[in-house]
Amino acid sequence: MSSHSRSAAVLPRVFCLVGPDDDLSLLPALAARGVTGFQVRDKTNEDRDCLALVVTVMASLTSYDVMVVVDDRLDVALATGADGGHHDGADYAGFGPIGVSGSKADLPDPLGVAALRGATGHLPLVALGGIDVPTAREVRAAGAHGVAVIGALWRARDPLRAAEELVAAVA
Repeated sequence: MSSHSRSAAVLPRVFCLVGPDDDLSLLPALAARGVTGFQVRDKTNEDRDCLALVVTVMASLTSYDVMVVVDDRLDVALATGADGGHHDGADYAGFGPIGVSGSKADLPDPLGVAALRGATGHLPLVALGGIDVPTAREVRAAGAHGVAVIGALWRARDPLRAAEELVAAVA
């Protein structure tokens, strides 16, 4: 486990997906505003660059009680000491897309909040896809544990204010 790991019982309510093109200098400020989950997602770079990205993200967050997981790269998660990765035996599940996502192409049609209600109860669900502040409130009320976002933070006019609003919406 990394020095900044959270207790397994404390699953973040807001996961910020972080890629190589995002402004990594904002990560500590996002954590200071209550974002406690960071999912590193690098679909295009070589192994060395992906590893370096995870190390950079983790190093920038060592002063905060946050969880850092690695998308689709269990090898990188293990090599860096990240808090987790996508693998069998999950502690939570991503559920979506809830709405239309501007961050990922080729997704199925949005499932909507009603579909989330029917899926709750087995594992904690983290809603994703087209999540904004009003939708974050809706999915929490429908039973989602939390949300994972890309555009709601990285494309916001003020990502730090957006983080505060998302954290409040899922509290």
